[in-house]
Amino acid sequence: MAHLITSPAPHAHSGDSVRRNMLLVILALLPAYVVSVIEFGWGALITAAISVLVCVCTEYVISRFLLKEKRQTIGDLSAVLTGLLLAFNLPSNLDWWIVLIGAVVAIGVGKMTFGGLGQNPFNPALVGRVFLLISFPAQMTTWPTPQGFATGYVDAETGATPLYFLKHIVKTGDGSVIDQLPALKDAFLGVMGGSLGEVCALALILGGLFLICARVITWHIPVSIIATVALFAAVTGWTGNLPEAMTTGQYVEYELLSGGLMLGAFFMATDYVTSPMTAWGKIIFGIGIGFIMMVIRTWGAYPEGMSFAILIMNACVPLLNKFRPQRFGEPKKA
Repeated sequence: MAHLITSPAPHAHSGDSVRRNMLLVILALLPAYVVSVIEFGWGALITAAISVLVCVCTEYVISRFLLKEKRQTIGDLSAVLTGLLLAFNLPSNLDWWIVLIGAVVAIGVGKMTFGGLGQNPFNPALVGRVFLLISFPAQMTTWPTPQGFATGYVDAETGATPLYFLKHIVKTGDGSVIDQLPALKDAFLGVMGGSLGEVCALALILGGLFLICARVITWHIPVSIIATVALFAAVTGWTGNLPEAMTTGQYVEYELLSGGLMLGAFFMATDYVTSPMTAWGKIIFGIGIGFIMMVIRTWGAYPEGMSFAILIMNACVPLLNKFRPQRFGEPKKA
């Protein structure tokens, strides 16, 4: 007697695929990457090339020779995206061998250790970034200043990022360093020091809006992160000791346009595998990321906390996924 086995409805095909979604995210990142190349020159090209190449090769070697998989997964472009996102979290003057180590850790530890795409509990690119930050703190916090293709690779001129000055202003109330902050227009357009993904908030916002319009991601996580950061910064500005030369509104704008906020909100926190499935879960997830990030920015040892905030909330995703709508026909719990 033949058995008919069906999967749960719906059975309509949407045309989505892992490769298509990964490709769309890569395309959405390209405007910001072009700006980073314009600002940092050869360093941005070299760092991204090494990161992407090593991520792809690491996934192939592990899948082919350790896991003995017959079907290779490098064609789904997830390793390419991980390499690009890792590069966006690194300074463009980072030594090539440090980039290589970060890429191997991102794929080997952050992804393939758990079984590959779809099974990793933490964002692989951030696993690689945090590993490098803890292992090589001096190199990972030495930021090149944007000088275009005149910028050297390893010997680039370096300087502090806007977040460093913001932390100093909030902690001490010292307004003497305000002149060292970039103009808000420059912060919006990317004329400032930092990692590849800390430049040009405009390009990252446009890329994020493209992903929302293409229905690759939803608005819940980015909006909840950005709104939480804005509210936290506003309260800090009202109750803190900002100097007279800086208004609360200016402080909020600098917090929104500086660091890895836009990159994290639109491209890192929205990763399918490591973010909640439900709308309310995504909102709580985003609020948690924004709050933890601002706590680290304001009182932590590091001027930026997006990576740590996302990884901490990644660990909470299984709990957040328990808060789901009741299935149709499911009996009510007592």
